[in-house]
Amino acid sequence: MFNILLVDDEKKICEFVKACLDKEGYNTHVAYDGKTAIEYFDENNYDLIMLDRMLPDVSGEQVCEYIRSKSEAPVIMLTAKIEDEDRIDGFKLGCDDYICKPFNVIELVYRIKAMLKRTKNNEGNYVIKFGDDFVLSTLSPELKIRNNNVVLTNTEYKILLILASNPNKVYTREELLENTIEGYYEKIDRVIDSHIKNLRQKIEVDCSNCKIIKTIYGVGYKFGLQN
Repeated sequence: MFNILLVDDEKKICEFVKACLDKEGYNTHVAYDGKTAIEYFDENNYDLIMLDRMLPDVSGEQVCEYIRSKSEAPVIMLTAKIEDEDRIDGFKLGCDDYICKPFNVIELVYRIKAMLKRTKNNEGNYVIKFGDDFVLSTLSPELKIRNNNVVLTNTEYKILLILASNPNKVYTREELLENTIEGYYEKIDRVIDSHIKNLRQKIEVDCSNCKIIKTIYGVGYKFGLQN
């Protein structure tokens, strides 16, 4: 599951683009101003950012510079400015692609797919990585913990992928069930605890003091590692 940040102050555009990306299976967060975009960026790991150049508070240029100071995630700049100089300036800021408004959303989706294909690791795989001790594929249930390969069940992999994709979000048991177990509505939500217990036994150094999957009492679970 790829995480995408969409930053644009035009809410109708955001709603339409988000709906199309959700349909493609992407996890899309929306920010309507630069300040919120920076906050979201600091709180999550994004595989791609779509960024409007003209925002009501912090400019798109400043947001792009901030992102580039911390990440190599691809940035697609969205703008109404169509002059060649504006495009060149955008690339100088560090954006990877430039789309002028109004744009065809189908074309945008294909550009996103093409860009994500190019952002692979050296082994030719998409990964979520926290230091050198945690490397999780986003395409198949392949996990390396402390340089050791770990065999995961399909459900364990889905749970870990969801948690690691949004390390600052606390997930309820129901949310994890909805996204990992088919027919979850027929099961009690505590079934997720059994999967978490088995997963912890595979990945934690000390299950009495979990560092990777943390329990948030009264709520659910969250990912504990940070870059």
